[in-house]
Amino acid sequence: MTPAAGTHTGTEAGTATPWLTSEQVEDWKSLIALVMTLPAALDAQLRRDAGMNTFEYQVLVSLEASERGMLPMTDLAVMTQSSPSRLSHGVSRLERAGWVERVECHEAGRRTSAHLTDAGLAKLRETAPGHVREARRLVVDALGDGQLAALGEAARVIVSRTSPEMAAALGVQPRASAR
Repeated sequence: MTPAAGTHTGTEAGTATPWLTSEQVEDWKSLIALVMTLPAALDAQLRRDAGMNTFEYQVLVSLEASERGMLPMTDLAVMTQSSPSRLSHGVSRLERAGWVERVECHEAGRRTSAHLTDAGLAKLRETAPGHVREARRLVVDALGDGQLAALGEAARVIVSRTSPEMAAALGVQPRASAR
């Protein structure tokens, strides 16, 4: 059901839920289509050109951006929005490829960290140009500068609400000028 104009009485003590306007419905449907199609398109490019999926690429990117190319698995799970199980399986695939290794981390207690290997860094450097070309083709070059800036700010606002931990870990907080 698509929420139409008007109001709906919610189940909570007679509260009214304002439905979306027809323009908001169109924007919402577009957002849902974007969220469903863009990850699949980016994933297809990475699988075809690099033999990895988007999740594995994000693990490599997160490790490369970290100090010493290493992150505790718990921090990496937050940054990649994954369960410990999914992260463990992904890191295992990256280990088999020789791109990541698990090491014991004695900072902040006894934990396991993922470490980007030299081969992993080389693979990331080899993969990044094709991935950037696809990101430019699908998003950056398709939008004007103002549209891209507005989309980026909208994404920061939404991520700060859906996952404050991820927003903080990635440094994607809304700008002060955002409402």
